[in-house]
Amino acid sequence: MGIAKPGLTYVSYGVAAVAVGWTIARFPAIYSLGIVLQFLGLLFALFSCYFFRDPERPLPADPMMIYSPGDGKVLSVEHEGKDGGLTLRIFLSVMDVHVQRSPCAGTVEWVRRHAGAFAPAMQPHARTNARVELCVRPEGRDPVVVEQIVGIIARRIECWAGQGEKLAAGQRYGIIHFGSQVAVRFPPSAKCTARVGERVVGGVSVVGEWTGKR
Repeated sequence: MGIAKPGLTYVSYGVAAVAVGWTIARFPAIYSLGIVLQFLGLLFALFSCYFFRDPERPLPADPMMIYSPGDGKVLSVEHEGKDGGLTLRIFLSVMDVHVQRSPCAGTVEWVRRHAGAFAPAMQPHARTNARVELCVRPEGRDPVVVEQIVGIIARRIECWAGQGEKLAAGQRYGIIHFGSQVAVRFPPSAKCTARVGERVVGGVSVVGEWTGKR
């Protein structure tokens, strides 16, 4: 199991704190401070390794299925927005893998960033938090929109895919730093099969399927 590239920066912060603590501990007057700093630095580095873990997963092959974009617990499956489209929301705790994966194969039509609040990601009003939307259009089908949404702790979203890029189902396309939420907006030609309270795994768990023909 590897570590997502952004996590290496946080790990380096922890290692640096350990190094500074080791240096400080050489002076008797501040020895205790050095030991505490080493402990906290090591703890932070280990936590960062765990949080930013990026497990290898085989890419799903069934083109009729729509897969979860992230690991976590299904918060809601509701009709939202002006068009009343069905939206699936998943809460990612700090214990979940935070790498996002494409729910289906297709071409990225657009990527949009929205400013917003930093409400707790498990709350319904978190849907208006700062977020990044990515629209993926499978060949011959209606587009699927996925959202990366920050939480009260998460303050940074990375989206690695750009307009015109082709994504495979289950391919990594971004990461959110610390606890957060992801969402899938289904088109009318697809249905959601996930249930509230269900645990899902990014790029592995089926959360929907296509109902319309190409």
